[in-house]
Amino acid sequence: MGGGRRRLHFSKLFSFDCGRSSLQDEHNQIGGPGFSRVVFVNDPAGLEAMNLNYGLNYVSTTKYTLVTFLPKSLFEQFRRVANFYFLVTGILAFTPLAPYSAVSAIVPLVVVIGATMAKEAVEDWRRFQQDTEVNNRKVKVHSGNGSFELREWKKLRVGDIVKVEKDEFFPADLILLSSSYDEAICYVETMNLDGETNLKLKQALEVTSNLHDDSSLQHFKAVIKCEDPNANLYSFVGNMEFQEHQYPLSPRQLLLRDSKLRNTDYVYGAVIFTGHDTKVMQNATDPPSKRSKIERKMDKLIYLLMSCLVLISSIGSIFFGITTHEDLHNGRMKRWYLLPMDTDVFFDPTRAALAAILNFLTAMMLYSYFIPISLYVSIEIVKVLQTIFINQDIEMYHEESDKPAHARTSNLTEELGQVDTILSDKTGTLTCNSMEFIKCTISGTAYGRGVTEVEKAMARRKGSALISKPLVKGYNFMDQRVMNGNWVNEPHSDIIQKFFRLLAICHTAIPEVDEASGKITYEAESPDEAAFVIAARELGFQFYQRSQNFISLYELDPLAGNKVERSYKLLNILEFSSARKRMSVIVRSPEGKLLLLSKGADSVMFERLAKDGREFEERTKEHLNEYADAGLRTLVLAYREFDEEEYERFNEEFAKAKNSVSADRDEMIDAAAEKIEKDLILLGATAVEDKLQNGVPECIDKLAQAGIKIWVLTGDKMETAINIGFACSLLRQGMKQIIITLESPDLISLEKQASKESVIRQLSDGKKLQSLLSSESFALIIDGKSLTYALEDDIKDLFLQLAIGCASVICCRSSPKQKALVTRLVKTNICRVTLAIGDGANDVGMLQEADVGIGISGEEGMQAVMASDVAIAQFRFLERLLLVHGHWCYRRISSMICYFFYKNIAFGLTIFIYEAYATFSGQSTYNDWFLSLYNVFFTSLPVLALGVFDQDVSARFCLKFPMLYQEGVQNLLFSWGRILGWMFNGVISAIIIFFFTTSIYQHQAFRDGGETVDISILGAVMYTCVVWVVNCQMAVAVSYFSLIQHIFIWGGIALWYIFLLVYGEITPIISTTAYRIFIECLAPSPSFWIMTVFTVISTLIPYFIFATIQMRFFPMYHNMIQWIRLDGQGDDPEYCQLVRKRSVLPTTVGVSARIDAKVSQITGKIQHTIQSPIHHR
Repeated sequence: MGGGRRRLHFSKLFSFDCGRSSLQDEHNQIGGPGFSRVVFVNDPAGLEAMNLNYGLNYVSTTKYTLVTFLPKSLFEQFRRVANFYFLVTGILAFTPLAPYSAVSAIVPLVVVIGATMAKEAVEDWRRFQQDTEVNNRKVKVHSGNGSFELREWKKLRVGDIVKVEKDEFFPADLILLSSSYDEAICYVETMNLDGETNLKLKQALEVTSNLHDDSSLQHFKAVIKCEDPNANLYSFVGNMEFQEHQYPLSPRQLLLRDSKLRNTDYVYGAVIFTGHDTKVMQNATDPPSKRSKIERKMDKLIYLLMSCLVLISSIGSIFFGITTHEDLHNGRMKRWYLLPMDTDVFFDPTRAALAAILNFLTAMMLYSYFIPISLYVSIEIVKVLQTIFINQDIEMYHEESDKPAHARTSNLTEELGQVDTILSDKTGTLTCNSMEFIKCTISGTAYGRGVTEVEKAMARRKGSALISKPLVKGYNFMDQRVMNGNWVNEPHSDIIQKFFRLLAICHTAIPEVDEASGKITYEAESPDEAAFVIAARELGFQFYQRSQNFISLYELDPLAGNKVERSYKLLNILEFSSARKRMSVIVRSPEGKLLLLSKGADSVMFERLAKDGREFEERTKEHLNEYADAGLRTLVLAYREFDEEEYERFNEEFAKAKNSVSADRDEMIDAAAEKIEKDLILLGATAVEDKLQNGVPECIDKLAQAGIKIWVLTGDKMETAINIGFACSLLRQGMKQIIITLESPDLISLEKQASKESVIRQLSDGKKLQSLLSSESFALIIDGKSLTYALEDDIKDLFLQLAIGCASVICCRSSPKQKALVTRLVKTNICRVTLAIGDGANDVGMLQEADVGIGISGEEGMQAVMASDVAIAQFRFLERLLLVHGHWCYRRISSMICYFFYKNIAFGLTIFIYEAYATFSGQSTYNDWFLSLYNVFFTSLPVLALGVFDQDVSARFCLKFPMLYQEGVQNLLFSWGRILGWMFNGVISAIIIFFFTTSIYQHQAFRDGGETVDISILGAVMYTCVVWVVNCQMAVAVSYFSLIQHIFIWGGIALWYIFLLVYGEITPIISTTAYRIFIECLAPSPSFWIMTVFTVISTLIPYFIFATIQMRFFPMYHNMIQWIRLDGQGDDPEYCQLVRKRSVLPTTVGVSARIDAKVSQITGKIQHTIQSPIHHR
């Protein structure tokens, strides 16, 4: 059975008439294109329902399936041009053209591809496990006989009736049929959809509200016709056909998947959209295959090297063809030592052209060592190790929630060091989802000594510390003048009484009494409303009961000095809307007075004050400016009394407007309210803090100093978003605000084309304002409706140009789809790395669209975390994640890739020069396994150590000098100049190594017997020099030596000698040209050891000279900080400040900018004061 029904009457507040749609034009479209869905409620297995073939409720967010994993993953691997190239050369290695054995060519490729595919499989398996957990959740489903059974979410069908109980998530998109309340209302939390924590009120149709319990659904049948699946969260059009009557449906009856049922024991709902048809999944996007910008640039480098490879192979084959053609002289072969008789075509002078083509293919395989096959797998290994360091960073561990940072993918670690723009959600990301009543101004007197997060951040920057810890959630007010009943002694105690009374009455909150403890808690439609009621309770005006017609309080009687019970008859509620920006209630006091109690934004409240109600207006405005500058949300409180006759006129007009079903119903309601909300008497204003997470202002300030731009994309109202902008210092007093909106009263009624023209006009006006006031700081604030037009193809460039010119951008009322589209717009047009950060399911599209997605592992589910690349517990950890780990990872990967190309060019070019020396005969100077193991063993470990451990600057200095981060944003460490410089270094090294070895050994005996070197000895000597040079080059280039790096660098060199010794002892069938070469040829020869040392020193001298000149005369920013550290001036504040001033960009957002603006303002006033007497004289 359904259990007892709750009886809280809201007939005056939420009548069934309010739930009826007035959008008759849209309802006339049902059955046409886009409105063709038909749902047979309580008959999902019927013939007609089965013929519609709607999908089940199974959802999948994985990148692969069992069927697609192999082809899709192989495509992912072989779209890397280097891997595809090595696949081709691996196939050719099985032909007679190969200059080395097939096994030595194909094994490294299999290892590289296999390791990367295994990593992809593990990451996608985790996504699959998350999907399985969601799909296997259970909900009560009507089984057809008046009883309900538990069924897995994935087995739900369109038309099923489900019973969802308190604090459960809705498993699909439902139409509300009935609830535990008599009025069939329920409260829904949509945090995972739009990021808002305030509860939404939903109400079923009156015709289905009598479905009291489980058994009443046994014979219930209805047909719902509605819109097709779409991504719009805020609209719904449909109707229900029940007992041969049609009833219009609106968003008021729609319960969306991933919303949570709150403050309601249970609801019955009919499933209309399942699985990927639900609105939350329509807003989702497929998991993208993200590749970092460095990796994409690396592909260009591979193309460049391949072009060079084709070029030198072509040059070599041309020379080979010419030489082969001229090889036959007087019937004898000049190059008899190449054994041309053992081949069919390769050295045939009569077919020199064909020989040249075959030589080209051989050269393409032989010079493949220009392309570093182990680069990709080395980078994969390094990135995995980098993510382990990120995961284990104790500085990013959140003790309260026991959650460390978690890098969920290793593909994008270096992108963390190149972020240009951050696109952030607000609720749950910047804020804690809680409001605190902190200050107020009453009768022109400011009360409250609570400290905001912004004030704490400003104090910390000045070197002092402010401590303020609230004892009651939602209440951080401290002032003995009004606490503990002391307000009765204040000069305007009567006004203070009316002020607190208004807080306790003017709201739609519902009290809940804990039967065990007697403690009262409140369920409110918005967190600030809850904060007002809690503040009133703490200050002696306790709201404890709401009935159908009354609101009851316990309040302090100033005459008797004790608490008394007072009940106010609730006559009307004039609800808040974005256009009205205020809320009012009309009540009758116990004394019989008719009172209108109103609270709203200062922009609409001051203009509604009576002439004799403005006594405290100027002082109140001053306090409001101070509160706004401290990042607080403010509301002005006012009231009025009126007579019975005026109320009767209003109530008649208001009731007529509310019962209207015409298209202009809302305008009629607003017009009626406008006539009564006038001639108000000002009481004061409140200031609540939309509680930021710890460290958010400081983090934003540090990111702003690093040159990172921050955009806020939120589903909240514009007023809320603006207040948070002030709270976290993205906005400040004096900043010019460009507001693009279609919510103002004069624009709401515009048609679509006119609305679009209005947006274009507003954007153009904003651009003109920017050009006229180029020295000013601007903030762009745009609402969701305007954003819809601003993102259209013909307007988006104008919108982006305006946004780029602004210091802060805030997009309000943004749907998940809009968040993703804005992110895509920024990413594709600015061509810099974008980072999105959010905590709810409504942020998934944005996280997946951005180059890097950061999920906040808060309390609002795991959807954002599962869609993210990195998960952190608090926004403030973003500072360390980007400025420390991001910078390190970017520098390490950049240096690692540059070094890889250097060592491969140094190695590969020796092969090419020898080929030129030997008339491009296709014979390598190196043994087959020397070639294969060069990148695997002898030079791989030092580069791994570089990628994991190297630090140009310590974490402390990374945070102390945030502009160091701009090296990544501007890509200074992986620029074409730096890459080509390292390549040129490789060319110089190869030339020196080759010509030194050949010149030294060309004409002199190598051993006591007088033998000169042959190809095997020359190859071994040259290879030894290459191994020494590239490892010593690493030792010179690294900034931070650790024991592991010493072991890897010198161990790589030692490993070469060990390998040469062991490999040389193996049978000549396997070791071929390396048989006993070290013991018998190299080790006994002093010239081998002397020449090695001489060559290594000579090769490193050019780089050492270049690095010294650059460090001393043309230092990069990290070089400057290294000088500070080496000179011991890291703790000298004056010297550090001097370096900062040379490097830090002037910021227009953040705590620093706020303080700088305030200092400039004060300085200006002082100068004006000093200059005024002078001008007067």
